[in-house]
Amino acid sequence: MGREFVEAIEAAPIVAAVKDDAGLEMCLKSDVDAVFILYGDICTIADIVARVKDAGKIAMVHMDLINGLSPRDISLEFIRKYTRADGIITTKSNLITHAKEIGLATVLRHFVLDSMALINIERQSHTGRESQPDMIEILPGIIIPKMIKKICAMSRVPVICGGLIQEKEDVLNALASGAAAISTTSSEVWFM
Repeated sequence: MGREFVEAIEAAPIVAAVKDDAGLEMCLKSDVDAVFILYGDICTIADIVARVKDAGKIAMVHMDLINGLSPRDISLEFIRKYTRADGIITTKSNLITHAKEIGLATVLRHFVLDSMALINIERQSHTGRESQPDMIEILPGIIIPKMIKKICAMSRVPVICGGLIQEKEDVLNALASGAAAISTTSSEVWFM
């Protein structure tokens, strides 16, 4: 699933990130091909994923934001067995290897707040192939182009810029700086 996921994201580089039912309704009407699901719980996640999949879109579940799931392999097994999700998003690098083993696409999310974040991104890029996510997502996505270029150069996998992207200019800056895609909760961007 990993390679197909990356190719789909690179072909349609605007990803809808949804944090509630209203956002889900809106994104299902858009032309975006992929949806980052940033809400739900163990009782609702299968239904949320089903709605995304029934709309013909890629469904990526943010493991850290689903109430009732813990950062353990058993939670990945739950997502694989009880939902139709294509993959996961997480800030927990320990989940990447097992997610890939069971056929889930993976996005490792990094918050770029200081130089330690850059060290962590670089360190992660030197892990073995089995521990490499399919893509990384850096937040906030509106960081200066120079920093996006630096991160793209150090990462062995494609980079998604997410967070605070609200205008066409933000999208164009991120893509021109080397990002493979952007993710945003802004419905205005989904319909550009």
